[in-house]
Amino acid sequence: MKKTICEINEKIRKGEVVVVTAEEMIEIVEEKGAKKAAEEVDVVTTGTFGPMCSSGIYLNLGHAQPRIKLGGGRCYLNGVPAYAGWGAVDIYLGCTALPDNDPRNTIHPGSFRYGGGHVIEAFVAGEDVLLEAEAYGTDCYPRRNLKVWINIKDVNEAVLFNPRNAYQNYNVAVNLSDRTLYTYMGILKPHLGNASYSSAGQLSPLLNDPYYRTVGIGTRIFLGGGIGYVIWQGTQHNPCAKRKENGVPCEGAGTLAVIGDLKQMSPEWLRGTTITGYGVSLTVGIGIPIPILDEEMAEFTSVKDSEIYAPIVDYSKAYPECTGEVLGEVSYAELRSGKIKFKGKEIPTGSLSSYRKAREIARILKDWIKEGKFFLTEPVAPLPGKESGIVLKKMKMREVK
Repeated sequence: MKKTICEINEKIRKGEVVVVTAEEMIEIVEEKGAKKAAEEVDVVTTGTFGPMCSSGIYLNLGHAQPRIKLGGGRCYLNGVPAYAGWGAVDIYLGCTALPDNDPRNTIHPGSFRYGGGHVIEAFVAGEDVLLEAEAYGTDCYPRRNLKVWINIKDVNEAVLFNPRNAYQNYNVAVNLSDRTLYTYMGILKPHLGNASYSSAGQLSPLLNDPYYRTVGIGTRIFLGGGIGYVIWQGTQHNPCAKRKENGVPCEGAGTLAVIGDLKQMSPEWLRGTTITGYGVSLTVGIGIPIPILDEEMAEFTSVKDSEIYAPIVDYSKAYPECTGEVLGEVSYAELRSGKIKFKGKEIPTGSLSSYRKAREIARILKDWIKEGKFFLTEPVAPLPGKESGIVLKKMKMREVK
């Protein structure tokens, strides 16, 4: 039994499409088997909602009177520096950017109360944002200073552009040392006092398409509450990661670069995030529809938390020193139970990503498809898979003497 995306889209047009969430697909396959499920189900929806540091927005501001050339100068949004090196009035704001006067970790741990992610949340919410700029002036762009309020409804373009989102699996962070650690995985208590993870597990997009059969360049997705697209593999894309027999990677693997119209999006799904002792980020909502083209895809999308394993990594030594050491593995079923057993201890667990919000994204996307508001796209090119030979490399450096 084979289906095509074109055939599934025709079902969407006619109101005949059968759409279920990844959670619902688990039950269907358990009850009827993968073959029958593939015959009955057309689309499985997925979701994830968690901090995704490699995220940001670019804006075209339009021209002031007289004109000002921001490129080569300095530009701030609500006191947070934006990158202006693209052109005269095109700027990019990264979610981890901090105001110049933020004390960082001068007094450890730093509080990091405001940064790029918070500005993005305010901007997408329709709040006025203060733009301050200094330029060096040219004959064609004579203005040297600018201080104005800008609003998302007034700029020419506002685009969410994220070079690395939707990680396909990730570390479980623990702390073997005798001091508290403040990391991007949250606060880690000493002597295995807790374990922190960040994935929606069985709802997570790329864990439901482990070999990227249906997710590629051009795939239409739920992004930040609006519609976006996969435009490339994300940075640190690692398709040759170690996998279990079911094809699911048991360490960080694939990633996505995504883009979408910020003016369609909502602050409910783009949230500025403070990470004590580390910095700021942006919590992003992403949902991807997985077309059930055949029995194999039905099998893939029925993966359960108990069948997905993540590596346990010590963030006091192995992670900061980049040794690659893995202490063990644990399933997402164990992680989501609230505690794991490791090294003879019962360790409480906590997630940086929200399973409840991931479930909500999958349900919203399901409704959009059923109502004929969202159609699937055929990728114009696949993401690099195992055959690409891509392996995540460490930075190559030569010390300066």
